[in-house]
Amino acid sequence: MQIQDEFNVLQETSTESQIRESVRKITDSLGAGYIDRCLKTDTPPQELWDELSKAGYLGIGISTEYGGGGLGLYGLFCVAEELAYKESLLVMLVMSSGIVAPILEKWGTDYQKDKYLRRMATGEIKFSFAITEQDSGSNLYNMKTALKRNTESNSYSLNGSKCYISGVNDADYILVVARVKQDDGTLTKPVLCIVDAKDTKVQKTVIDMPHFSADKQWQLFFDNVDISEDHIVGGLDNGLSAVFCGLNPERILMAAYCNGIAMNAIERASKYACERIVWKKPIGAHQGISHPLAKAKINLEQARLMTRKAAFLHGSIPENEVAEYANYAKYASAEAAIQAVDTAIQVHGGNGFTDAYGIAKLYWPARLFRTAPVSAEMILNYVSQNILNLPRSY
Repeated sequence: MQIQDEFNVLQETSTESQIRESVRKITDSLGAGYIDRCLKTDTPPQELWDELSKAGYLGIGISTEYGGGGLGLYGLFCVAEELAYKESLLVMLVMSSGIVAPILEKWGTDYQKDKYLRRMATGEIKFSFAITEQDSGSNLYNMKTALKRNTESNSYSLNGSKCYISGVNDADYILVVARVKQDDGTLTKPVLCIVDAKDTKVQKTVIDMPHFSADKQWQLFFDNVDISEDHIVGGLDNGLSAVFCGLNPERILMAAYCNGIAMNAIERASKYACERIVWKKPIGAHQGISHPLAKAKINLEQARLMTRKAAFLHGSIPENEVAEYANYAKYASAEAAIQAVDTAIQVHGGNGFTDAYGIAKLYWPARLFRTAPVSAEMILNYVSQNILNLPRSY
């Protein structure tokens, strides 16, 4: 199936409309405040995962050869944007379906695709993705997590730590980015390996922070975790290429989440501005209210168009070319989300900070996405150096 036959960058097709309407019905069926209830009971959003699985949306981007929907990243983008619009951020959707699935589909062995990818397409299993470290961040060549071959067997040992890793308590497996450790102790090229999330040699510590979804953030410690040869993805030589295969989808899907947050904020603020009467007229009649909302809407639609373009092109042009549009989308959408939520809070006045109106809680995810994954500053560095050919700044 050609993705271009099902979707159009410039306008919503019937296929896209059906996906979006279906996702909204799924979130509505779970009731308002579903994610908040998961947070209060300290439980993962399994019901949402199951319903998305039944509808085929967890594997919508995986090719039909492995049991997926075959609609590529654009199909998953539609799902993600609607989830965010309905305040149902599902970080594991990005980790498992967005990052790990494309990596396995392109770089996995037949064994790995049969064992993992097919089950990911149905939602039977979930993957988390571990790249960030405390000291090196996401700098692949400064990472200390090491994979060393055991001299007496064909297996490897994984040692090191990762931080700010999403949803590992709810994951079945973790795709870990490490570096190959030579006999002399030097660390060389990046490598990807599959780790059982329930392995007793993997220690997990939750990171306390404001929650914007039911998926928590964790610090991980690997203590001589046994890694067999068939759990290395892309071999020892293609780790870097395999990693980048998952980073473009991550940025595009995070942009989709930002767009959904902004859509929600602007819609609710506009409704409030029509209903709130001061001095005998709705506050929305005043340009001090209407113009900031109009600016937020314009910036949102520009960001959405770039996100649509990035998602549409993914899979049809090389990853290094998609990276340009993925970075544009991530940057623009994060800024649009922050502007939209800030404007919505201002429109609501004091009500914008109350739990009853639920506007202020949109701020944390919007603000987070300016910083991670990939900060606004690193995107500007990328554009400066790779698109504008300016001298490297670091």
